[in-house]
Amino acid sequence: MNLPAAYGLLAHAVIFAALFALIPFGEFRTRAVLTASITALLAGIAPFLHGVFGPPSLTLLQLAILQIAGRTPSPLSYRAALGLLVFSLVFYPLALGWGPFDPYALGYQPLALLAALLPLGGLLFWRRQSLWLLILGVDLAGYAGGLFANLWDALLDPLLLLLALAVIVRRWRASGSVTR
Repeated sequence: MNLPAAYGLLAHAVIFAALFALIPFGEFRTRAVLTASITALLAGIAPFLHGVFGPPSLTLLQLAILQIAGRTPSPLSYRAALGLLVFSLVFYPLALGWGPFDPYALGYQPLALLAALLPLGGLLFWRRQSLWLLILGVDLAGYAGGLFANLWDALLDPLLLLLALAVIVRRWRASGSVTR
């Protein structure tokens, strides 16, 4: 088994465990999360997720680890989730060939993409968003270490976008914008 495949299986087990961390188990939370991660590996849930979605982005893995650690509030706030979804509404159709430009191809020779991430890193530093800056740094280190062939794969993935959509829907329901 190569490194990206092992990463994908283990990362999906951690993400599955992070879902269990959302359930209020009280004093049994740690045991439930550990059991969920082992079950995901042994029962075939992690391999299934890896087969359907591919390896998750390092961003999603880090958010899952923060959820397991009990970090509240989550760094994926409403504004961050909304920005991610708006970006993906442009990115994914273009990457699927619905336009004259393929932004996904930039991830294979990412010099322009890295140059575009410099102002983002500066903005995160200026706004004292150290957790997002750390997430971005780990994403870049994972790409530089050869874990991903494309920089976009280290930064985002479809499961992360589903999580962002869930954050937005939850906020809309909490504010009463969605009728039942």
